[in-house]
Amino acid sequence: MYDIEKIRADFPILSRSVNGKPLTYLDNGASAQKPQVVIDAITQVYSQEYSNVHRGLHYLSNLTTEKYEAVRGTIARFLGAASENEIVLNSGTTEGINMVAYSWAMPRLQPGDEIVLSVMEHHANIVPWHFLRERQGVVLKWVDVDATGALDPQAVIDAIGPRTRLVAVSQCSNVLGTVVDVKAITKGAHDKGVPVLVDGSQGAVHMPVNVVDLDCDFYAITGHKLYGPSGSGAIYIKSDRMAEMRPFLGGGDMIREVSKDAVIYNDPPMKFEAGTPGIVQTIGLGVALDYMMDIGMKNIAAHEASVRDYANARLAGLNWLQVQGNAPGKAAIFSFTLDGAAHAHDISTILDKKGVAVRAGHHCAGPLMDFLGLTATCRASFGLYNTTDEVDVLIDALELAHELFA
Repeated sequence: MYDIEKIRADFPILSRSVNGKPLTYLDNGASAQKPQVVIDAITQVYSQEYSNVHRGLHYLSNLTTEKYEAVRGTIARFLGAASENEIVLNSGTTEGINMVAYSWAMPRLQPGDEIVLSVMEHHANIVPWHFLRERQGVVLKWVDVDATGALDPQAVIDAIGPRTRLVAVSQCSNVLGTVVDVKAITKGAHDKGVPVLVDGSQGAVHMPVNVVDLDCDFYAITGHKLYGPSGSGAIYIKSDRMAEMRPFLGGGDMIREVSKDAVIYNDPPMKFEAGTPGIVQTIGLGVALDYMMDIGMKNIAAHEASVRDYANARLAGLNWLQVQGNAPGKAAIFSFTLDGAAHAHDISTILDKKGVAVRAGHHCAGPLMDFLGLTATCRASFGLYNTTDEVDVLIDALELAHELFA
């Protein structure tokens, strides 16, 4: 049984008020709140256990190293990876995608080589490829979504040509909530000899993920959306792809030996982890993932689907509100505008007065905003602790906004 009241009690911030109203936190697409077990784990490390990891021979260093390295296995279980050695720890999805761009793509892509993207990618899965376009003459090929916001896997596969070297696509749109059939895309791309990178920033939050089943080559996640600390994350990399990659950053831990004339690199995945890492953040991420797995990703997905369906029905009753994207099976993410002159920032401010936290802006999705013919939307994004009662609070706040701008 999904005990929503028990789950909500695990998140201390949900008991506070904002502007004299109970907090209704619907900005999970930007960053999720943290359960007490994560907060406690962070406090425990800083107050009782902290030391730098690796190479230390004293008790605290060994303890912290053990906790830190255990997270690699936790992430492998969470993503269904075959081996924890396919997990590179980092600061989040942005670093992970940049690492692929610098370590894998940059050495092998030539002028005129292509990378296929969807129009609804987050800037984190666009800008690193623009670097290659600017610096190496790589061509970016864009695939549009349909009128519902759905991305046809065959359209992505059909965009692959003889010069395509990579497909990079999100599993779930942070703006539209569209869930993409990345398994079908990966199969079609692999049939043409092209690897696939999946931005899992939103996908891994809302649904069970098994990277072996998806068969993707790269899968990036970010901790702060997964109810863990900011500055934490990881990227899954197939072992054969990892063998093709050169180091991204240079420093401690990623080397075996350094002399004046040579350097011998460490084995993967350590080869791609330079310098003192986000020790406490990563330990916190491991606790957050254990928390999610204890609830059960299928249970989380089912709960969020019920909230999504209720929100869909309530929002559909507001004939002065335009929801962007209604693809079948979408996640509980709703971007919307109001008829008339109301700007997304103004709407967000009014909602905030009612204690409702939403995001307003372009959501780091400029090409999608251009495609939709918009400059900004409001976005309400739901998580594992949100309820249908909070949907009602959102609707009441939107009705107030409509009255003020009518």
